[in-house]
Amino acid sequence: MTKDELRKWIRAEKKKITLAEKQQRSESIWQQVEENEQFKAAEVVLLYWSMADEVYTHDFVKQWADKKTLLLPVVDGDDLRIKPYRGMDNMVISEQFGIGEPTGDDYDDLTKIKVIIVPGVAFDKNRNRMGRGRGYYDKLLSTNKAYKIGVGFDFQIVDKVPTEEFDIPMDCVVSESKSYK
Repeated sequence: MTKDELRKWIRAEKKKITLAEKQQRSESIWQQVEENEQFKAAEVVLLYWSMADEVYTHDFVKQWADKKTLLLPVVDGDDLRIKPYRGMDNMVISEQFGIGEPTGDDYDDLTKIKVIIVPGVAFDKNRNRMGRGRGYYDKLLSTNKAYKIGVGFDFQIVDKVPTEEFDIPMDCVVSESKSYK
């Protein structure tokens, strides 16, 4: 499948499950992430505030906010700015994507990030990732040496993700039923 065909197929599969089902399926993903040694050891973790069709992060972010320094991306043109999560009172809904983004200053030392939890449209068993096509995460991941955990639902794990030279593979991919390292 081409990237466009794969994105279309995954989009159709995502529409088959309700938000409640996505939230339930996400719980088993987060249980596995919590057992990951890299996540356990990390003091600074970059997550994301989930869109309606992604692995649900809202509860996970709130659960870990007082145990680790959690960072969330903010879309700024063609780039991601990284800001600390400081509770729901410091979140605004972005005009571009309609998702929660933290307010306040950018996080100043990206080298302190030890784990990045990355959404994706599709992953393969070799830990390759295909995003939405804008390259936000590829730019960020190419400049950061943190341990990268891709998260997706079982149907998002495919035999082969079409890759290009600038695509950054994950160190680990976690779905409801399995982790790929």
